[in-house]
Amino acid sequence: MNKALGILYAFLGGAVVGCTAAVLFAPEKGADLRSRIKELLKKKGIDFSDDEVEQLVKQISAQIEE
Repeated sequence: MNKALGILYAFLGGAVVGCTAAVLFAPEKGADLRSRIKELLKKKGIDFSDDEVEQLVKQISAQIEE
């Protein structure tokens, strides 16, 4: 069980890093970027709602500003 949980955390961590890279290097409008992030996560098997993507973007933005 712990191994499976570790793999899940590693997977989610990789997805967050990928999204962060997309936010940093993508010269797109906010709405387009959020849509792209949602598509990237969906390809990885993670289905986020629009609100969840918005929260993720806010968290990433806050961490970048620190």
